[in-house]
Amino acid sequence: WLMSDNMHHQWLLLAACFWVIFMFMVASKFITLTFKDPDGYSAKQEPLILTAVTKVEEVHVPEEKHWPEEFQPTGKAFSGNLIRQPLVHMERLELLRNVCRDTALRNLSHTAVSKFVLDRIFVCDKHKILFCQTPKVGNTQWKKVLIVLNGAFSSIEEIPENIVHDHEKNGLPRLSSFSDSEIKKRLSLYFKFFIVRDPFERLISAFKDKFVHNPRFEPWYRHEIAPGIIRKYRKNRTETKGLQFEDFVRYLGDPNHRWLDVQFGDHIIHWVTYVELCAPCEITYSVIGHHETLEDDAPYILKAAGIDHLVSYPTIPPGITVYNKTKVERYFSGISKRDIRRLYARFEGDFKLFGYREPDFLLN
Repeated sequence: WLMSDNMHHQWLLLAACFWVIFMFMVASKFITLTFKDPDGYSAKQEPLILTAVTKVEEVHVPEEKHWPEEFQPTGKAFSGNLIRQPLVHMERLELLRNVCRDTALRNLSHTAVSKFVLDRIFVCDKHKILFCQTPKVGNTQWKKVLIVLNGAFSSIEEIPENIVHDHEKNGLPRLSSFSDSEIKKRLSLYFKFFIVRDPFERLISAFKDKFVHNPRFEPWYRHEIAPGIIRKYRKNRTETKGLQFEDFVRYLGDPNHRWLDVQFGDHIIHWVTYVELCAPCEITYSVIGHHETLEDDAPYILKAAGIDHLVSYPTIPPGITVYNKTKVERYFSGISKRDIRRLYARFEGDFKLFGYREPDFLLN
């Protein structure tokens, strides 16, 4: 009888152990399913999207199957038939399209895709990228990026400064160097971008760089172009000092400025409008970066073009891209309202196309 009772207790103990093990297994499975990484749990699970930062829109791109293989676009921005862009970049492109359709601004927003424009666009065939140069907006660094991508140098640090702007040696072909059919194919299929900044601040930068400091030793700006502007636009002819910002503004705002532009040749690229440089209403650009938000825009452009794993944009010194309202107001403080209004009238297309506000000192 005692032996039978002991066996009974042993069976009860064994059953209890099995029950505990079974419950532990169920609990473990529940914990695993509950806390497993959602990105790897289910292909159908939707990721969390913060609308204010990562909202995207789908844009259909033209069929590509009719083009030869060498012109097929590459990069993440052209995967499948869709381009995905964050809201801020979609808003910039939408604003551009709306202003381009504004008939009242047509003379300020449209231009022919001439050789002058095609000369401004640099080509990276290897990665199917077109970059339109807008001087005084950090273009030197973007040129370095493309030089590396084209294989002329293995890293940005290796590129000598005197090579960057030497278009015979830097390995950057211009779009104008191709045949009409090749130009058309590249404009249709390649990733295209350019950078803008506040139009008036850009003019100040051009004036300082070419007529005040002239760090690259380009004497023709001071000895040929400056005297031409002074002879035509300086009010006080007894003054003997070099070109003043007031002279520069008067020249740029003159509706008849083109006769001097012809004499100055391609040197005018440092102060002509973005419209004249890049034809944004005629060419469908993939991205428009802003100098003021370059810290965010540069990585985005590299990622959108599918080259962020190959090259990085050079480090941006702190504060260098911030719009300096005080500096702009100081430069324009001695300029007559009439001359400022005439200047704005010429650059109004740039202000409207890219969402820059009309300066407060022009409204007062």
